[in-house]
Parts: sequence; C-alpha cells; structure tokens
Amino acid sequence: MTTATAPTSPDLPNLVSIESPEEFTSTMNADLDRISVLNFWAPWAEPCQQMNQVIKELAAKYPKVWFLSVEAESQPDVSESFDVDSVPTFVLLRGHTLLSRVSGANASLLASALASHAASGSSTSTNGGAANQPSSSTTSQPRAAPSTYQGAIEGSVGDHSLHKPPQNETEEELFERCKKIMSSNKVVLFMKGNPDQPKCGFSQKTVALLKSEGVAFGTFDILQDEAVRQGMKKLNDWPTFPQIFVGGELIGGLDILKEQIET
Repeated sequence: MTTATAPTSPDLPNLVSIESPEEFTSTMNADLDRISVLNFWAPWAEPCQQMNQVIKELAAKYPKVWFLSVEAESQPDVSESFDVDSVPTFVLLRGHTLLSRVSGANASLLASALASHAASGSSTSTNGGAANQPSSSTTSQPRAAPSTYQGAIEGSVGDHSLHKPPQNETEEELFERCKKIMSSNKVVLFMKGNPDQPKCGFSQKTVALLKSEGVAFGTFDILQDEAVRQGMKKLNDWPTFPQIFVGGELIGGLDILKEQIET
C-alpha cells in the first residue's frame, strides 16, 4: 500500500509542513488577517495521498493563502485543538476565526469553500447582503493533549451497543461503568473507531497485531463516549489510546503489546 507524504514544494512558500505546536502557533500568529487552510492528514490513510496533491494545486492557485499540513497523530495537541477525529480533515481560518470545515476526501467541496472565502475579503457581499460570516472565533492557543482525538455520545463493545451515559453521572459511577467495559471480554481494546474502520494508525496497527496473533477481543470506540475517554485516562493513569485490557487489567498500549508478543 502506498503511503501518503506531506505536500511540499520549494516553489510554494505558502505550503508549510507543521513540525511542532510552537511552529503552528507562530505561523498562525504571524498574520491574523490571512486565510489559512489546515490540512490534517496521516501517512497510512490512502485518501490523504489524493488530497495532499489537491492541496498543492490549491496552494499554487491561491498564493496569498497559507496551507498548513499537520500530520494528525504526530501533532496531537494541534489536532485536539480542532476536534479532529478522522483524516483527512480541512479547517479554513482567517487568523483565529473559523470560516469552514471539510471532513473527508471531498476535493470539490474544499475548493468551493476556499474560493468562497478567498474571494470575500470585503465586509459585504455583491448582492448587498452580509458576506460569508465566520462559524466561530477563538483567541486561545492549541492546548496540550495526548495522542488521541475527541469524541462524544455513545460507545459499543463489539457489536453490542452500550447505554448512553446517564445525565449528571458522578465520577464514581463513571469509573464503575468503565470497569464493566474493561471486564466485558477477556481481552478488550479501547480504540478510536472499530476494527473494520479504525480512525487512527495506532488503533489500526493494534487491531492488525491482535488479529495476526489470533486473539479474540472486544472493542470500545472512545470517539463515541467522551466521558469514558476521559475517565479511562484518569482511572488507569494512562493518558493515551489505544488501551488494551486482559482480564480487566491494563497491560498498556501498542508498544507494550508489541514487546509482550515479541517476548
């Protein structure tokens, strides 16, 4: 399988690959009136290969727009700041103001959104009405976060849907709910997505490794339950995902699983 690479070109100074949160912050703060397109991608996601080429073409077409490519898993703090839970995802900003968001490999939608906002530099539109208004605005900087994405709502173990989190759930009740999920199968994988559609490379590799070893396991999609996601980090003092449990006990993440299989 061909892996995607970050779109770069020495002829396109407006095409930047972000290598750190500090670089991201300084680049964004350099010009708060400038339109920027954030390209959240991953090398293991085939649609990103296609869309990274689209980004290069758009960068050539719009030299005054900055295109910042962010490898989502390598820069989790930046990804967390923009609630990125799948790749590719594109976020259009003017300074710190959110203009538009495009999820998935939809080149025409991205091009249309960019054309609309790149052309709307004035405060009023040509038909006399209001110009395209920003969706929201923030002056906050990207916050630190573990290698994981945000999620919400409801989770599942295997194909069995779990009840939605009760309202006003106490921490004690949340921990009890987490423990029940941890013990729901002999082996339980807390991951992003599900075995058929993993939402990150680490989850994808963990599923592949367990399957290659012939291990039967249940899964819980942390993207579908933010309370469990946060509760698991605190309950087990383990800030990242995926998390693997055997007999209700945490053994660790992908690296530790690899070590245990090798030994």
